[in-house]
Amino acid sequence: MTPERSTKINRVLNLRQSGLVVIMENVFDPHNVSAVMRTCDAVGVQDVFVLNNGIPQHKRYGKTSSASAIGWLSIHEYSDTAACMAHVKQLCNKVYATHLGVKSSSLYELNLTEKVALVFGNERHGVTENCLTYCDGNFIIPQMGMVQSLNISVACAITLYEALRQRQDAGYYDGTCRLPPEQRNKLATAWKMYGSNETP
Repeated sequence: MTPERSTKINRVLNLRQSGLVVIMENVFDPHNVSAVMRTCDAVGVQDVFVLNNGIPQHKRYGKTSSASAIGWLSIHEYSDTAACMAHVKQLCNKVYATHLGVKSSSLYELNLTEKVALVFGNERHGVTENCLTYCDGNFIIPQMGMVQSLNISVACAITLYEALRQRQDAGYYDGTCRLPPEQRNKLATAWKMYGSNETP
């Protein structure tokens, strides 16, 4: 591995955001899953949960979207909602779902600088009622058109870039490592092996 590559890995690890987690529940299209993963990598999300409690586990994800992202993320796959949420709540203090409900808040009203997990549901049916029972609230992305829905990967991208904006303003991307030391050390070792044949 070149010194430049090693420097880049250390820089990116120091920008990873502890306590910013994404959960995808029953997202059917593997290309949508992959697109979300690529956005997660772009904004510094490390832990991504793939919860398939109503559809089979994906055998693979869309290679085009995720080939350059999946190896840099910690992917946690679950088929049981309770087990998934128990793990999530070890990492985060709040869980919010994209869901149009009576008490849904605007995305822009959320405090995304706290330790928070964001749930995105199935393309057609959204987040399940069971999953919603584990959430601390729901949010929507304001829309001005006739069609009140967005593709799951688009909705996730908008949400995560709002988190990035808030966290940048709070100084969370100042280059100070925010991952637990043990996690950072394990990732550094794994990334150097994964990235050994890639160019900077």
